[in-house]
Amino acid sequence: MTETLLVAYPWVKALHVIAVISWMAGLLYLPRLFVYHCEAPVGSAQSETFKVMEDKLSRLIMRPAMIATLVFGLVLIAIPGTPGHFVHAGSWLWLKLLLVAGLLVAHLFMTRWRDDFANDRNQRPPRFFRIMNEVPTLLMVGIVLCVIVKPF
Repeated sequence: MTETLLVAYPWVKALHVIAVISWMAGLLYLPRLFVYHCEAPVGSAQSETFKVMEDKLSRLIMRPAMIATLVFGLVLIAIPGTPGHFVHAGSWLWLKLLLVAGLLVAHLFMTRWRDDFANDRNQRPPRFFRIMNEVPTLLMVGIVLCVIVKPF
């Protein structure tokens, strides 16, 4: 069984990276849509178009990519004899997991904000979403540094 998992490791890793890229694309694009949506009058055709775009991005791209990221990531840390196996990894893995938890929280907040827009309840200004657009980027930088540099 372990041998089979070791053979599958590069494939699982590749699928994990693909899923992460897809999830990050959504996490970076959705707040930008919110910025533009703030500027569209409630009930306008433009506002309704943003609602469809935000919903499809969230449900059809971000959610499946997030789930795939988590599943493949958990498989990676569970494969014995690999650098990311939770028993052999250093503190970098735990910091990475904490930063991934931050991405999950950001995702959940974006889902709530999307629901606010869908129900014409948004009370936040465009500047708020411009700032929130930077949060996933900062978390991603930390995650990449943990994985590549392994500082601890």
